[in-house]
Amino acid sequence: MGRDTYRVTIGAVSRDLPLFQVKQGLRIAVLNILGDTELAEAAATVLAGKLATLEYDVLVTPEAKSIPLAHALSVRVSRPYVVLRKSYKPYMGNALEATTVSITTGSPQTLYLDEKDRRLVEGRRVVLLDDVVSTGSTLQGMQALMEQAGGRIVGTAAICTEGDADQGGQVIAAAHLPLFTD
Repeated sequence: MGRDTYRVTIGAVSRDLPLFQVKQGLRIAVLNILGDTELAEAAATVLAGKLATLEYDVLVTPEAKSIPLAHALSVRVSRPYVVLRKSYKPYMGNALEATTVSITTGSPQTLYLDEKDRRLVEGRRVVLLDDVVSTGSTLQGMQALMEQAGGRIVGTAAICTEGDADQGGQVIAAAHLPLFTD
């Protein structure tokens, strides 16, 4: 028996995303660009075009699945990116932190802004970037960190929004994923 899938197309690249149950009666199409250079590159190209009229200084993304996107987009738009870590390491120094709950894990996670990266966002115009925006919880944690660090959020972008997560059209996305209820 094969797993159900949902087809998504980003630019000229299509993928059949596997559906996984995240709680009773709810399945999501799982987008994982780790190791999928073609899809990460296609998404970066689409998002670079959609962000072209926005004035910003730096991209900020959570660890880990959106890192290839942040890198590819950073190259296209000639702006640096910052990765918010999900575990603290001593070399991160006086890191800032905020707690969030992701739909894919269902448990609280802490996001950390490394001391060295604070200077990249302080007083700067920031675009928050993620692979998928669903409940908005990760975005809330990212927003809290940017407020603490003195960064000014001027946009939010993702490869895909999911469910009702476009937040009234506020998330710039390459595609949309539905939620699958049983």
